[in-house]
Amino acid sequence: MKGNAHAHAALPRAGLSALAHAQLGGPFPRPGGGRGVASGVHHQLRVRHPPPLAAESAVDIGTSEKIAKLSWGERASPPPPAWGMIILTEYIKIQEELSNNQKINLIDYTGTEPSSPCNKCLNVSWDSTSPCTCTIDFTLEHSFESNVFMYYGLSNFYQNHRRYVKSRDDSQLNGDNSSLLNPSKECEPYRTNEDKPIAPCGAIANSMFNDTLELYRIDNDTRIPITLIKKGIAWWTDKNVKFRNPSGDTNNLTALFQGTTKPVNWPKPVYMLDSEPDNNGFINEDFIVWMRTAALPTFRKLYRLIERTNNLQPTLQAGKYSLDITYNYPVHSFDGRKRMILSTISWMGGKNPFLGIAYITVGSICFFLGVVLLIIHHKYGNRNTSADIPN
Repeated sequence: MKGNAHAHAALPRAGLSALAHAQLGGPFPRPGGGRGVASGVHHQLRVRHPPPLAAESAVDIGTSEKIAKLSWGERASPPPPAWGMIILTEYIKIQEELSNNQKINLIDYTGTEPSSPCNKCLNVSWDSTSPCTCTIDFTLEHSFESNVFMYYGLSNFYQNHRRYVKSRDDSQLNGDNSSLLNPSKECEPYRTNEDKPIAPCGAIANSMFNDTLELYRIDNDTRIPITLIKKGIAWWTDKNVKFRNPSGDTNNLTALFQGTTKPVNWPKPVYMLDSEPDNNGFINEDFIVWMRTAALPTFRKLYRLIERTNNLQPTLQAGKYSLDITYNYPVHSFDGRKRMILSTISWMGGKNPFLGIAYITVGSICFFLGVVLLIIHHKYGNRNTSADIPN
């Protein structure tokens, strides 16, 4: 029994001896002499590898020759110059689509020119007690057939500044009662005023655009008001998810915002932005649109919608119009400009040159690199056709 146990215990060592014998190609004696258990196991564990099949060798050789002969120009991918031409062609198509299907009319009402009707309002300040009004007459050369979108545009206004972007409290804007009375420190210096929490707090809310724009069509010296729709201008997720009024009776927002104060530059508190409860407070759509900051210093934001009500008539007929402006928003101090934009949209959205500029830039780079690579290929590509790949 002891001899058998000793033999079983020696099996691992015997296995190692057998493998060593197979690698070194000779007998591997058992420690202490003889060819006992180790020698027997050695013969059992010897591995014999069959020779490679002739067919497999032929396939490997044929594949190697094909790979060696394959040059860059034979690979199944379009050359870069083709991509450049495709991108440039798409840009031209986009420009044609925008030009044919979209119309835009822009009115600058900053008032820096002495002849401008709004020049008298140029030096308006945030704390002006009486509003300044002005009227600008203009002409639409072409009719606007589909729904029309009215935007306000600002220039030289850096909403993308890091401290400005962070100056808000999203928990407060989402209706959290604790954040309503104790806003985030990110809102400083527009966090509190006169020892009361500001609602909404922060620099973004404090600088909200507050000009009032009204549009009229002139027909035989008669001013016909154009219906401007103020709902539906904000993103659905912003209106229904990100921005909520504090919990409670939404028909009595004055009580819900009790204990807070208005932003410093606002003429009235947040619960007086609109007479309709579903467009008042934090869920006011003008406020929501402003709180979505722009990436560039020149931008436009949706102000109103003009819906087409009669399929037999254009939404805005070609002719004379007038724009009444309640000039509340000062831009002269930072050399900014203000515009009113009327625009239609296509299946691609609004008319914006950024996409076209991006396409033509990338397309030109691809075309240039494609020509360079093509020259390099013709000059050096044929040198590898006779190369062989070592096995």
